[in-house]
Amino acid sequence: MNRFERSPINAVEAQVQYLDGDFRVVRPGSFVRCAVTAEPIPLEELRYWDVDRQEAYATPQAKLIRLGVTAHV
Repeated sequence: MNRFERSPINAVEAQVQYLDGDFRVVRPGSFVRCAVTAEPIPLEELRYWDVDRQEAYATPQAKLIRLGVTAHV
């Protein structure tokens, strides 16, 4: 499964504690939701999060949006 596929119907959202450089699964599940897009992120693909806000992000761009940073073309 990749981030662009829908979650299986029986998939359960995990509860995760985000740490510096790592995360700890508090409640087992197969995915978390992006704080910006709400898309499911499989735990094995989770790469971006904010320790202070305790939020996950699907992409680096989602994190920048959350921070209010806009890209100039």
